[in-house]
Amino acid sequence: MAASSTATATVLEPGESATSTHTEHWQPKLHLPSSQLSLVPPSAHHLRRRRRRPARVLRLFHSFCRTLPIFTPKCKLPDPCRIATSSPAVMPTIACTPATSLIGPDHRGRRHHDLITGTIFGYRNGRVSFSLQENPRCLPSLVIELAMHTHALLREMSAGMVRIALECEKRPVEHSKESNSQLSSNLMDEPLWAMFCNGKKSGYCVRREASEEDLSVMETLRPVSMGAGVLPGRSEEEGPDGEIAYVRAGFEHVVGSTDSETLYMMSPDDYNGPDLTIFFVRL
Repeated sequence: MAASSTATATVLEPGESATSTHTEHWQPKLHLPSSQLSLVPPSAHHLRRRRRRPARVLRLFHSFCRTLPIFTPKCKLPDPCRIATSSPAVMPTIACTPATSLIGPDHRGRRHHDLITGTIFGYRNGRVSFSLQENPRCLPSLVIELAMHTHALLREMSAGMVRIALECEKRPVEHSKESNSQLSSNLMDEPLWAMFCNGKKSGYCVRREASEEDLSVMETLRPVSMGAGVLPGRSEEEGPDGEIAYVRAGFEHVVGSTDSETLYMMSPDDYNGPDLTIFFVRL
């Protein structure tokens, strides 16, 4: 990622579709006074969907599936096949693999779940933060300080697939119905998680309130719907180490159960972008 004070990002103009994007250059201004913030609170609908519980029938089905044994299939899928043609010059040979012929396109594209905005940002040599917003124009509904440095996470993302698992422990169940309901419904409100990146434990990450600097970054990135770049930050004092690197994308939010939620980073069509998935698990 180039160290410059000009950020290159994907901007969404009024009347332009979410898939129609172009590039714009601007000089970001950080540390804005709170009176200049134009971010609005997330809608009540978004907050309710964050705290929703799966239907009772679905929870019972998940519990039943956990009791079933796991079978390992003995048969193997055949090698990539080809469709025979009598005249190869007229009809080109079509090759298919088990992944394309049996599974088809990415299964996430056919599901209908919440689409939210996620931003990874932080000073290059500082701990990276991750924020969730209903859309780029809203205040963050979640800010987590991850147990990795920004440059380390960006290096992992540039190398290929990244899987981050955030695990927390269940609190002791109290007899109060109100406390029990809050315990089982607000997974992302947990204050502390153990973080694993691609199977390796990185440390502990914490959920925190958005700071003034976080809000300034979100305000600066308000016109950005998807993209990556750097913001100047303290670059005048510390050089490249004082710059704030960021990656913003849409995430698909999938609620598996009260103790399992997943965020899938969405990439534009026909673009081989970063492959990032974040799992929230309560054990």
